[in-house]
Amino acid sequence: MPIERKSAIEANHEGRDVQMYSGKAQRSVLIVSSNEKTASFIMQLLDPALYHPVVLAKSGNEASRILIASSFDIVIINSPLSDGPGYELALNLHEKSVAGILLMVKNEIFDEVCDQFEDYGILTVSKPLSKQLFYQALRLIVAIREKLRTLEKENVRLQVKIQEIRIINRAKWTLIEYLKMSEAQAHRYIEKQAMDMRITKRAVAESILKTYESL
Repeated sequence: MPIERKSAIEANHEGRDVQMYSGKAQRSVLIVSSNEKTASFIMQLLDPALYHPVVLAKSGNEASRILIASSFDIVIINSPLSDGPGYELALNLHEKSVAGILLMVKNEIFDEVCDQFEDYGILTVSKPLSKQLFYQALRLIVAIREKLRTLEKENVRLQVKIQEIRIINRAKWTLIEYLKMSEAQAHRYIEKQAMDMRITKRAVAESILKTYESL
């Protein structure tokens, strides 16, 4: 049975339509496999109500091109690929995305590869792959990805907070330098301005910096 292949753009548009229709939170999947039989096996196991769109890449290079334009929740790599083992692709995904990564390798090299990638949060499973093991691995990948997404959101929040603290501190020292306030007075001034004007302390700080740093 031939494998239906869609472009990443077509699949993403279709995925949004299905999500709107079903109202379910679906996860997009990229399958990277040079073996069409294995790719077909994986596709048949993915419930379209839960995993959609599903896009197939037949090589690491093709997967890399797809990933330039599109992102995926889950990436399944069936190693080896026609253009290499697929390890570099897995590592690049780990560094540049929060996708859940499932790396399928031959049983005889499973222990070696697993030791190499387990510290990166890349889940490695040995082939041949049973349905039960695949579903267990898939559930674990989903859990790993949700944890990574939570950590990413927290990291972004902390970066914003750190930037805000830096801007407010710069504004305090600007008030100390130009208006000869004490640090406590500068702190109270920024707080009172924010309260009186009903804006954030960061907005007050940015206004102060704009006023005095241009002098």
